[in-house]
Formats: sequence, structure tokens, C-alpha cells
Amino acid sequence: MTKTFVAKALIAALSLGLALAPLAASAGEVGNRLHNENARIDHGVRDGQLTYGEYHSVDSRLDRIAAQRRNDLKANGGSLTASEKAQLNHEENNLSNRIYFDEHNRAHQPGVR
Repeated sequence: MTKTFVAKALIAALSLGLALAPLAASAGEVGNRLHNENARIDHGVRDGQLTYGEYHSVDSRLDRIAAQRRNDLKANGGSLTASEKAQLNHEENNLSNRIYFDEHNRAHQPGVR
């Protein structure tokens, strides 16, 4: 089951990467943070620090932030307003804190480690 979980996580990461690829030209701080948070999630899965439920929760939140960013970029001709950047950064700060907590709690994937 662990190999299947890791495979699904990698497929999800690749899917997110492909979805964000057209927006790379206007990535900026928010886009770079999305990439970094995705890498942290993948690392937590590989190391067994994130359980399936934790992975699903933080990955869903990351997907919602990425979707909001895409919608904001589309609505504003490829750029973010100051208030949209602030809102996205706030959401990413909360997600970053959640990833940190989930990676450092005592819950681990069975069979990993």
C-alpha cells in the first residue's frame, strides 16, 4: 500500500506541475511558494512523515490555492492585484504551518521508516 500511495502522490505532483506550467512566466512569489509547498508535501510522503489523511488534506488545500491563483490571473490579464497577492500569501502561510505541524506530529505512514 505504501508504494501505491507514493505513486499516487507522485502522479498528483506531476499533474499539479503540468497544470502550473503555462503560468510559469508570471509565477512570482506566490507561484514559487506553490512549487515549494508541493515539494515539501512530496518530501513528507516519501519520508513517511505525512499519513494518507494528512497528505490528502494539505494537497487539497494546495490545489484550491493554485486554482484561486489561476482564476485571479485569468481575471486580471495575467497579473495579481496587491490584495489578491496578500490573500494568497495568507492562505499559503496557513498551509505552510499545517504542513510543518503534520510533518512533525507523531503520526507516520505504516510500514515507512
